[in-house]
Amino acid sequence: MSVADYMTKKLITVRPETRINDAVDLMKENDIHRLPVLDGGQLVGLVTEGIIQAALPSKATSLSVYEVNYLLNKTTVADVMEKDVRTIPAAAVLEDAIYQMRHYKIGVLPVVDNGQLVGIITNNDIFDAFLNIAGYDQGGTTVTIKVTQNVAGFLAKVSDALAEHNYNILTLMVTDRADIRLIELHVATTDEVGVKAALTGAGFELL
Repeated sequence: MSVADYMTKKLITVRPETRINDAVDLMKENDIHRLPVLDGGQLVGLVTEGIIQAALPSKATSLSVYEVNYLLNKTTVADVMEKDVRTIPAAAVLEDAIYQMRHYKIGVLPVVDNGQLVGIITNNDIFDAFLNIAGYDQGGTTVTIKVTQNVAGFLAKVSDALAEHNYNILTLMVTDRADIRLIELHVATTDEVGVKAALTGAGFELL
C-alpha cells in the first residue's frame, strides 16, 4: 500500500500573498483544516487552522475591533505559514507516512514527486486506509486466532481449514503482543458460528 493509494489528490492551495482572511474563508468553504502554499508551482509552505489561530490577536488584546480587522486584512499567508514542511513521495509505503506523522507529531504530509505537489495525506486519510484494509464496510464475520508458537505454514493451514467449509478470507491483520501473536481474520460470510466451528475443529485457539 502506497501513499498514492490513499492521499487526497483534489488540492486546494493558496499563494504566499493570500490574505489570512481569505485563507480562512477558503478552509470554511471547503471544510478543510490546512492549505499548501505554492509559489510558482513549488511548495513553499503550509498554513493550518492552528497556525492562523496562534497568529490572531489574543482576546485580551487592547486593540479595537477595527484595528484587529485592519491587522488581519494586512496579514498574509507568507507572514504566518510554516516554511519547514515535511513531505513524502507518492510511492512511499503508507507505514512511512504514519511513522513521520507520529514521530514529528504532525497531522499532514504534502505529497511531492519530482518537485511538484501531487497530493496531501492527513491523519483522516490514514484512518480511512485502516478501515479499508480491515474491510470494515464489507460485511462478513471477524474472528481472532491466538498464536503462541511460531509455526511455519500457519496461515496456509488457517486458509485450508476455512476453504474446506467454503469460507473465503477477505482480509487479515497480524498483531504481536508481549507473548502471543493475534491474527484477525475477516471472513466473507455472516455465519460466525460456522467459521468459529471450522477453526476450532482444526485445532486453532480463538480469542
